[in-house]
Amino acid sequence: MSLPSLTPEQRAAALEKAAASRRERALVLTELKQGRRSLRELLDSDSPTVRRTHVRKMLESLPGIGKVRAGQLMTEFDIASSRRVQGLGARQKRLLLERLGTAAA
Repeated sequence: MSLPSLTPEQRAAALEKAAASRRERALVLTELKQGRRSLRELLDSDSPTVRRTHVRKMLESLPGIGKVRAGQLMTEFDIASSRRVQGLGARQKRLLLERLGTAAA
């Protein structure tokens, strides 16, 4: 099955929409790193862009947590490496907030 052909206008609109999502995601993760947003805000967010953010990227954006520590937390809490924020279960959210909520609030 091939992808549908897009007109140049449709392609330009799709590219702009993707770029806007990337900008929003980068802004949110930067705000998380700088402490202007909390982990709880992101986990409870209704924003489609935030909900589609990979959990690993979100964890790596927390102050003091790098790639190794994020990987350890994901393994410890049984979170798949491809999991996105919208796919986290209530237990996983609770565990993340208990461990990181006060440090990332």
